[in-house]
Amino acid sequence: MAVPPLPAAQRVAGLGRLLCGKSGGRTRLRRLYQDGSAKIRLPAVQGDPLEAVLINTAGGLTGGDRLGWTIEVGADASACITTQACEKVYRAAADRAETSVGLRVAPGGRIAWLPQETIVFNRAAFARRLDVELARDAEALVLEATLFGRLAMGERAVDGSFHDRWRVHQDGTLIHAEDFRVGPDIAATLQRRAAAGGALAIATLLLVSPQAENLLEPARAIVGDPGIGGWGGASFLSVGRSGKLLARLCASDGYQLRERLVPLVELLNGRAGLPKLWSL
Repeated sequence: MAVPPLPAAQRVAGLGRLLCGKSGGRTRLRRLYQDGSAKIRLPAVQGDPLEAVLINTAGGLTGGDRLGWTIEVGADASACITTQACEKVYRAAADRAETSVGLRVAPGGRIAWLPQETIVFNRAAFARRLDVELARDAEALVLEATLFGRLAMGERAVDGSFHDRWRVHQDGTLIHAEDFRVGPDIAATLQRRAAAGGALAIATLLLVSPQAENLLEPARAIVGDPGIGGWGGASFLSVGRSGKLLARLCASDGYQLRERLVPLVELLNGRAGLPKLWSL
């Protein structure tokens, strides 16, 4: 007798969209859509920016899972977006997990995309795409931090695949593009000096703002402080009427990464500081 095939595993599919705009002197929610495992919650805050928390109710991602977020900020509005917890990417039996993020900011608007860290487990397969569209005088602070395993739990990502793709446009012009790809031998690649120099925790922050150049030296002081641990760098480039500050951090583990990441986000996010969930 032929053995019947196993039923296909149930896969995560989530889609969340948020549109906010300026009304009555502050940023307010205009439209919210959530489907599948993607949920969005809005903590009560006093004044701007509007704060939104993204939640994946599946508790993590694995091969074949798909998660998408779209955030639109209206003219002169301001929003800070974070996640409820670290996103976990587990071992993939087949296919890869994918996350796509679309951020759009109208003239005079500002967005801070500040998700908590992504934890990549051994034999995970994951691709993340970030597309940002900014109006001519819009501002953005964009962060992605990744941990390749959890040393405190004795876990390390040795094999697998990870691909992070960023495209940032302002006034229709491409001002930032990068692709970070590692695998199938993750551990060996991260050991290379040209990659991460043995670091298991990395973060990239991009600030697009007319104030970016003024923050370069304070950012370098945080990134380059030898008393905290880890390493990295920061640079500035003029783009049109604005500018971009790019900072990268590398550390041995998530705790050392946060020691620098927290003050750096506080600096670059101005009066808005850290999302409330970061301090819990």
